[in-house]
Amino acid sequence: MRVHSVAFLISAALSTASTVPCAQPGSLDCLPAHSEQFLLPRDGDHAHGGHGHHARPIAELNETEVTLYHDPTPLSYYWIDIMESPVDETRYPGLMGLHILSMSLAFFGALPIGIALRSVKHAWHGVTVILFYALIALGLSASALYRKLTPDMYQGNKHGSQGYFFIACALALSAFDLFSLVLRLVTYIRAIRRGEDRFAFKTLWNFVVLDRDEPVSGASAEYTHLSEPDDLEEAELKARDLDDDPEPLHVRRAHAAEPIQTDIDLHDDDTVQWAHGVRHHARHQSAYTQSAASERTLFGPHSPRRSDDSLHESAHVYPWHGKDKRGLLRFVGRAAFATAERSLVFAGLIQVISGIVVYTGGCRGNYINGCLAHLIKAGIFWCYGLVTFARFLGSFSELGWAWNRAPRHHGVYPTAEFVESLVIFLYGASNTWMERFGAHPGDPYTTKQVQHISIAVMFWFAGLLGMGIESKRVRRWLAAGSTAALPAGHRSQEAVAEPPSYVASFNPFPALCIGITGAAMSAHFQTYVFQVEIHALWGYLLCGFAAMRCLTYFFLWLAPPRSILPARPPTEALAAFLLACGGLEFMFSTEELTIAAMRQGRDDVMMFLNVGVALTCLAFCWTLGVVGFKGWLKSRPLRAVKFHSSA
Repeated sequence: MRVHSVAFLISAALSTASTVPCAQPGSLDCLPAHSEQFLLPRDGDHAHGGHGHHARPIAELNETEVTLYHDPTPLSYYWIDIMESPVDETRYPGLMGLHILSMSLAFFGALPIGIALRSVKHAWHGVTVILFYALIALGLSASALYRKLTPDMYQGNKHGSQGYFFIACALALSAFDLFSLVLRLVTYIRAIRRGEDRFAFKTLWNFVVLDRDEPVSGASAEYTHLSEPDDLEEAELKARDLDDDPEPLHVRRAHAAEPIQTDIDLHDDDTVQWAHGVRHHARHQSAYTQSAASERTLFGPHSPRRSDDSLHESAHVYPWHGKDKRGLLRFVGRAAFATAERSLVFAGLIQVISGIVVYTGGCRGNYINGCLAHLIKAGIFWCYGLVTFARFLGSFSELGWAWNRAPRHHGVYPTAEFVESLVIFLYGASNTWMERFGAHPGDPYTTKQVQHISIAVMFWFAGLLGMGIESKRVRRWLAAGSTAALPAGHRSQEAVAEPPSYVASFNPFPALCIGITGAAMSAHFQTYVFQVEIHALWGYLLCGFAAMRCLTYFFLWLAPPRSILPARPPTEALAAFLLACGGLEFMFSTEELTIAAMRQGRDDVMMFLNVGVALTCLAFCWTLGVVGFKGWLKSRPLRAVKFHSSA
């Protein structure tokens, strides 16, 4: 008995000596060993297995645990074509390569080139349309032949039906375009039969085929071509060589706007002299004033008149003002058509992603929900980065979205920040309910679901907040406290002058949403160390985008844009790159892809980062080529415009 007691005391002393002292007696680390059974395991992700709250990411892949929650990975097209092609059977990866090449050239080559040619109503636009459908026919033929000669390795995939839907949308747009051409032809033939016009091949080509503003009949026909196009374009751009003007800039800005003459005799010879004198008239107008000819060119002869480009809402002339119902319908139809046509490029990206998934055999079984979440959200970030880079290059400068002042209707178009906030709001409002996909009725909310739903709610209300800040009406309400405090006799124009920062938008909430999402996802719990590192990588990239966007606002706050030319802040180029690359790494962080990389010994963060950077640089080169080609097309019919330094 005494020997057993001594042995028990010695073992207790040794165990006490070998135990690390508790730094915080009230913490869970100080619980005795027999109390660990009362700790609840981490919920919300089956990949965590039985690991509890004290679990740390695993360095080595545990195949046993993977097979507990996922079915064995079946063979894929890529595996039988590239990795282990059967010796006794012939495979045809070349046909799949032809399909990929043809479809890529159609959606990322012919389609954007055709959109650029359409923007200037170029004669070769029809050629690109024919080339687009020829490439699609070639790609579909190669795909059909490949599927005929290859066993079905991915049953129930939606890549083909989804692709046919997008092709049907493209055909619908082409049919609508052809219908518009027929309507223009009928209008032209009727004008000839009524004797209001004579047949001319040039008019037929420009008005019917190219849809250029070639008048057919009416008084406006007499007024056409009185002004030289180059002069009107120069007046519209408001860009002139100051060295030829003896008056300094501050003197020209002090000139009062001249009233617009409205009682013009269309048959008088003075009208022709007036039209050719537009350039001389515009040079002596205010730097922020439109000439009469420019106003006539932009809005038509019956447009509302104004003598200055005041930033106040009461002085705005909207693009649809001065149009009847038919003209308004035409304006809305063209905007909707242009949006739908450009959406086909993003549809091509969707097909690329789904095609890679089907060919490699991914996103099946229990992987489907996480795979879709990663690819959809990451695809949005990727596209957002490309659009941000296009804005940096000068796209949407006519709307004032290229960090510039809009050449026309400044302050009328919705800001780019409003559109960003709207997209963020719609994403959050829809994604809040999608996080419960796959859950059974009555299931409790898991930790993972609460994490993702809270991010979606942040997007929801932060987007709503961003839209409210961009509203001019809300801004006037917010400024009512200062304006109402002014005595009635002191409410002059100078007393309520807008500060220089009002000419641009400084809305940090879109960047805030993305930055916080990146910070949260960089701390996302994962089963394996490699998965943690990949999530941290794209999380840091999204945080970098938010930092660069805030720096853009900081520098533009100090010097708001005053020119109609794109400002191209270098911080936006970095922001676009970080966002696009972060979206790509987001795609790479799917559970299935990271597990496959660990199985193949490719779990190297540097390799994943370098691949993402390389693909982002390739996509940015493509963006530069498309935007540059469109700019070159628009600059061809214009006289070389001289710009002066504002420094």
